[in-house]
Amino acid sequence: MFNSYRENTLRYYPDRCINCKRCTQVCPHGVFAEGGDYAELVRPEACMECGACALNCPVQAIEVQSGVGCAWAMISAALRGKDMDAECSCGGGDGSCCQTPGAGTPRQE
Repeated sequence: MFNSYRENTLRYYPDRCINCKRCTQVCPHGVFAEGGDYAELVRPEACMECGACALNCPVQAIEVQSGVGCAWAMISAALRGKDMDAECSCGGGDGSCCQTPGAGTPRQE
């Protein structure tokens, strides 16, 4: 309970997945990867809870409380005396912590 801040709010239900690959395309941290019958959750610890995956999933196979991780990243950077714009840049080149789903282009590998 007291260590709940160490876990993110990402919840993935592979039984709902239709393998559309949208989550693999919009996630800026490579949390999901293409799998056989459904997307694979390969790096859950890298999730910054921006919500792009959940908002782009057509079958609600992904749930996340968007913004929670981004807020924690900014608070953590501030507490360490770091530049928040430099430390929190999961949204790409604009320096924002979390990219608005649909903005910009999907991540390419």
